[in-house]
Amino acid sequence: MSKSYTRPLDLKHGLVNLTHGSGGRAMAQLVSELFAAEFANDWLAQGNDQAILPPPGARIAIATDSHVISPLFFPGGDIGSLAVHGTVNDLAMGGATPLYLSAGFILEEGLPLADLARIVRSMAAAARAAGVAIVTGDTKVVERGKGDGVFISTTGVGVVADGVKLSGDQARPGDVILLSGTLGDHGMAVMSQREGLGFASPILSDSAALHTLAADLLAASPGLRLMRDPTRGGLATTLNEIAQQSGVGMRLQESAIPVQASVRAACEFLGLDPLYIANEGKLVAICPAEQAAAALAALQAHPLGQQAAIIGEVVADAHQFVRVATDFGGERLLDWLSGEMLPRIC
Repeated sequence: MSKSYTRPLDLKHGLVNLTHGSGGRAMAQLVSELFAAEFANDWLAQGNDQAILPPPGARIAIATDSHVISPLFFPGGDIGSLAVHGTVNDLAMGGATPLYLSAGFILEEGLPLADLARIVRSMAAAARAAGVAIVTGDTKVVERGKGDGVFISTTGVGVVADGVKLSGDQARPGDVILLSGTLGDHGMAVMSQREGLGFASPILSDSAALHTLAADLLAASPGLRLMRDPTRGGLATTLNEIAQQSGVGMRLQESAIPVQASVRAACEFLGLDPLYIANEGKLVAICPAEQAAAALAALQAHPLGQQAAIIGEVVADAHQFVRVATDFGGERLLDWLSGEMLPRIC
């Protein structure tokens, strides 16, 4: 008896329904025709409940992240590429070379399959560009109204070379603070799309994988103390976290912090501070003062760091305050956020 004919997925007009998460034929078809086809690699092709990977031969780094951004598509990216970039960057900030990703999808009933396909293809392209393989995953479907289109959880695995030790508790008074580029691009791109705001100069998300930039920086500054990607809460929150971990203070120069004119104008219009806005393609680094020039040169030589700048220094401060010297000759405190400035931003 011949097998019954199964129609291909209608990726143009079809919708996600509950059978796509039921564990039956529809789910198997979704996995094989979309996820497995786009993420294709030898480990995923094994079709097992786990990926059995070769031993890495170095210290292992692991990072996990969940992505609940609204809207799913925004100028300069989407939830798919963001899921890859965010997890790759978490690994890279520890000096790791990213190797593998897992991906868990929670889909809402009624999500257009065309949107899902667009997200999956974007995610696959981002993974290929970053040189990482998506080796295992999972798919669940929730009832209409109980999700927000799609949520993606990713876990990344990478390796760290011997001798590399980057940590938030390593900053020392006299160290220099570097920033790889302009602040606030991602947060304001998402906000403008969410609120239907139009600006004379379009604002694009900076979402990008930073592992090659991080590797160049680490090679140029062997005494590098730490790297962080200032995502939720922006630069101000990231530096407060580091100050607390290291038991130091920070002093920044406002005039040295790069912010695009369009982002600055949008923030002023909305009453927001770009130093607290999320970024997805920038890193902040702290290194000894004697290595700062080499570190800055390495950042500026990379396509993702051309607007890098030295923005301040680490200081002794028992109160662990982060302060910024303003363009008007005064000084203001960059305190922790008391709430979420831009919710659902990554």
